[in-house]
Amino acid sequence: MHKSSLDKMNKFREDYLDEHLHRKLKILDIGSCDVNGSYKHIFEDVDNWIYVGADITVGNNVDVVLADLYDWKEIKSNTYDVVITGQTFEHIEFFWITVLEIWRILKPGGYCCIIAPSAGHEHKFPVDCWRFYPDGFRALCKYSGLVELKIYTQWDSMNYDDGSDVWRDSVLICKKPHLPFIQEILRSIRNYCIRKIF
Repeated sequence: MHKSSLDKMNKFREDYLDEHLHRKLKILDIGSCDVNGSYKHIFEDVDNWIYVGADITVGNNVDVVLADLYDWKEIKSNTYDVVITGQTFEHIEFFWITVLEIWRILKPGGYCCIIAPSAGHEHKFPVDCWRFYPDGFRALCKYSGLVELKIYTQWDSMNYDDGSDVWRDSVLICKKPHLPFIQEILRSIRNYCIRKIF
């Protein structure tokens, strides 16, 4: 996990979660396998917070193994207060379906933070499909029904000593809205149908 990504996740925590230090929060990290570090230390120092790592393979920092990247049967709807993911979306072929699962498992009012590169060399794990810009993240919010809170890209060098400026990471911070019950059901049906197409 490169330093610029860790800093961006720390900033998300400071700006959106630190006001909830006394609340019990369930936090799910998608793509959590510790290959070169993870976000776990950012969230595990708060007694009221429960950090859970999820990935598609067994490994260090993986608590939940997802059998299907696009249909998370292992996770109930409206379960998590926060979903985070970083340096993962570029490796997901159909990321727009994954974001529907994020919407499904978030509680109403829950936060989501996605960090993904806008630049950088190809790095297959096992594939490397995408780069993300602010307009792409805005489109993802419109598609999924998540409410945009903040979107930005690190366009300029911050002089990171580990070379992580090369990725020019983009960040999406969004929230699941509180919907009337009937809208929640209709959106769940729509999302289920879209997932089944793929």
